[in-house]
Amino acid sequence: MTKTTGTPPAVSFTRAVKTYGAVRALDGIDLEIEPGETVALLGRNGAGKSTTIALLLGLAEPDEGTVELFGVPPERAVRAGRVGAMLQEARAVPRVTVRELVSFVAGRYPEPMPIAQALRLAGITELAGRRVDRLSGGQTQRVRFAVALAGNPSLLVLDEPTAALDVEARHGFWKEMRAYARHGHTVLFSTHYLEEADAYADRILVIDHGRIVANGTGEELRRSAGGNLVSIDLAGRDTEGLRLLPGVRSVEVRGHRALLRTQDSDATVMALARLGAIRGLEVAQASLDDAFLALTAREWETV
Repeated sequence: MTKTTGTPPAVSFTRAVKTYGAVRALDGIDLEIEPGETVALLGRNGAGKSTTIALLLGLAEPDEGTVELFGVPPERAVRAGRVGAMLQEARAVPRVTVRELVSFVAGRYPEPMPIAQALRLAGITELAGRRVDRLSGGQTQRVRFAVALAGNPSLLVLDEPTAALDVEARHGFWKEMRAYARHGHTVLFSTHYLEEADAYADRILVIDHGRIVANGTGEELRRSAGGNLVSIDLAGRDTEGLRLLPGVRSVEVRGHRALLRTQDSDATVMALARLGAIRGLEVAQASLDDAFLALTAREWETV
């Protein structure tokens, strides 16, 4: 996305560090998200996703570095009503209806979204008169989405937004979220569903050990991790020399098979043929799951 001259990023982290005791949850990350972008944040449990979101929302402050939203500290942006958030930890409010809850939250913002629109976008119009504490897990998740939308925020932060939703509800959620984003709103979401990041984000950030280890589209991440996978039966052979074959970036052993990540599968296969090592040959394009595992590899057996 082309940055508008003079317009500050919607989100900016500059060498941000956050520690909890001996744990360095964020290790000097730099990132920018431009207004209007939809960005996915991926990472293993404990990689730093929750800490990133906490700093972004002003729920915690960096020990070093800076975090800004639209050119100002997060707490200022939040107070100005420019940020809406859907967090996993939210609990149902007892004895209030869905409409009452969304109306209350909307009333805290300077230019809120019409209540009917927030309910419609979240797919809960028919639940408006129901008590929040008597809803199913999936229904409660959609209420959280309506609450995040209620202020009509410039930046929408979604932490695992489709958790507890069935397949149909997940598709409906992303349809409405993309419609909201098309009106120039910025969206940052974390997810464990890699196919969601690939399908709905303009850009994907992968965080591991408190650092951004990848930043790009799904296709760019697949290429960066080795565009294709070539696998063969080892048939008693060792893996010596496989790492040196043309195009190969890494070699992983899974049982009796070797998995070669390669940027040039044709050259790799030809070299394997010359070695006579093509038993059980398979060639496939790397998936985003493969790329994610390669980018955050910790305990793989590699050569």
